[in-house]
Amino acid sequence: MCLLAQACRHRQHLSHKFELAKIGQSTEHNYCGVNCGIMDQFASVFGKKDHLMRLDCRSLEHQYYPFDAKGYKLVLIDSRVKHELVDSPYNKRRESCERVAATLGVETLRDASMEMLEANRDKISDEDYKRAVYVIGEKQRVLDVCDALERGDFETVGKCMYETHNGLSKDYEVSCVELDYLNDIARECGVTGSRIMGGGFGGCTINLVKDELYDKFIATACEKFNEKYGHEPKVYEVIISDGARRL
Repeated sequence: MCLLAQACRHRQHLSHKFELAKIGQSTEHNYCGVNCGIMDQFASVFGKKDHLMRLDCRSLEHQYYPFDAKGYKLVLIDSRVKHELVDSPYNKRRESCERVAATLGVETLRDASMEMLEANRDKISDEDYKRAVYVIGEKQRVLDVCDALERGDFETVGKCMYETHNGLSKDYEVSCVELDYLNDIARECGVTGSRIMGGGFGGCTINLVKDELYDKFIATACEKFNEKYGHEPKVYEVIISDGARRL
């Protein structure tokens, strides 16, 4: 009976956390006017110290992967470009994906493949095609990163980060010149991985940096960014911690 009661309390606790994440998403939809997914809200509630999480945004099934990156640091570089997702083309990106999914006869692009996309290329506008190329390609990158984390292969993790940034910049077009410049600086400094963090149209890059390169990278990024844009970016070391909880 004791074990049964504990299991029931655990299920109730999980149910409460799921509800909190859904309330957060609903607020974005109905109050902020951003037709977002549930990833950010889910991560805020279900985050786990020193772990990354793979989330199925449809079923809400999730799996944790240890992030034991000895010899590396994670750091956010904030461009200080404010992003306004409501007035930005954010919702238009989702509309593009929905149009392509309808053309391919699937519920969402997570059910589509590159082969399906290419077979219907003549039915899809150039803009919608680029959006779909990014989304479908990103599905595989997520799986590749998960495999690499299990092997402790952070070079592959970093390579995928750069590929994601390129897709977000060139195909999904949610970057900005300041974020692309920070990404370029990271490449020049030999940073293992760098990509947009968050909704895009401003904000930050997240960077996976070897310890011995960290100080030079930060100094170079601040100096070059200030020279080009008249202000230094903000720098935040990343600590992966547990999600929101009652203390």
